[in-house]
Amino acid sequence: MRTFARFAALAAVFSAPALADMMDAPEAVRPPVGHAMSLHTVGVGEITYECRAKAGTTAVFEWAFVAPVATLMDMSKKEVGKYYAGPTWEASDGSKVTGKQVAVSPAAPGNIPLQLVKAEPATGNGAMSNVTYIQRLNTKGGVAPADACSAGSVGAKRQVAYQADYVFYRM
Repeated sequence: MRTFARFAALAAVFSAPALADMMDAPEAVRPPVGHAMSLHTVGVGEITYECRAKAGTTAVFEWAFVAPVATLMDMSKKEVGKYYAGPTWEASDGSKVTGKQVAVSPAAPGNIPLQLVKAEPATGNGAMSNVTYIQRLNTKGGVAPADACSAGSVGAKRQVAYQADYVFYRM
């Protein structure tokens, strides 16, 4: 009975998708024990890729990641912030956090990988204050373009649509 009461209390605080994310995320992209979810957003935007010579070569070319740009929305689809190069997550209240990737885990084919980012100290007071980790889950799209990247297209840029859940954690 106690276990059921705890689960009911958690369900009241978190939406069903958020609970599923926390329980089903691959081990590699789970934040350390003791960190609690503080915000669950959905990012919808684009990732820019540029055709470049592959590192260490002059005759092999690839689409290289340049930067993301996304709008962050809460579960009711209200805009609550933005995500951009850095990586940087900025809330509508002006607070923002950057971080460094610590782990990735494969997603379904055609989707960018799941990710765990360790946050740097946030700037400003608000939604991003005291964030310790950010997960990227439930990714859709965003992989490098399938069209050819060759010497003749070096410097060409392509934007690829993507969507992902960004789940923020605090101690």
